[in-house]
Amino acid sequence: MALPDDGLFPNLHVYLPSPEHRTGKAVLILPGGAYAYVSSAKEGHRPAQLLNAHGIAAAVLEYRHAPRRHPVPLMDAQRGLRVLRHWAETQGLNTDQVGVMGFSAGGHLAGSLASQPVVTAGRIGDTLDSVAFRPDFAALIYPVVSFTATTSHFGSRDNLLGKSPDPALVEALSLENAITPETPPMFLVHAQDDQAVSPANSIALFEVLTRHQVPAELHIYPEGGHGFGLAANHPWGELLLRWLSRS
Repeated sequence: MALPDDGLFPNLHVYLPSPEHRTGKAVLILPGGAYAYVSSAKEGHRPAQLLNAHGIAAAVLEYRHAPRRHPVPLMDAQRGLRVLRHWAETQGLNTDQVGVMGFSAGGHLAGSLASQPVVTAGRIGDTLDSVAFRPDFAALIYPVVSFTATTSHFGSRDNLLGKSPDPALVEALSLENAITPETPPMFLVHAQDDQAVSPANSIALFEVLTRHQVPAELHIYPEGGHGFGLAANHPWGELLLRWLSRS
């Protein structure tokens, strides 16, 4: 598949804890932005700093987005996970404890990374092509999940797939249709009053994960709206750290 040379390239920013504090885990962070931009400060670097402070290596991926369409963001995410897993090996981290965290549309991308097949166009002929891209665990924070339900965030869908997408692709990229018993464990967070991306997204995904007996943890706050990140009155970061210690 030929891609236009528009000068847009993904960027990966790595945070490595000091050797004496490393847990062995590493997390690829995918910020939100409705597949139109990447909210890397609030939903990338701040979460990376939290993980880093608790001995977890993190890498913030500024993936490509609109006007680039699917499969470019997923291709970037798969490559990013491969790079992080290979890098983890060079740093003495556990290559079977490399996960992903995504926010909003980045949550959809994280869920896709955990459930969608390989994007062959993302293979560039180097040794990293053979490194596993599937995360060992996934944290989805107020994620976009469905592209078909009335509760979907259609702006994200349009930015990723265009205004008149192939219905089969819309179905395939709705996360609730992609979960299998092999899907890695997931941690989900949402706010009940989220008017941008309804909490019905996380609830539906949790139900599907439960149906397939995939270990999952869901937290819904009564208030917070959308895009609250690591706000002080939403202590999900603490809950995530506990979950990661058990994963």
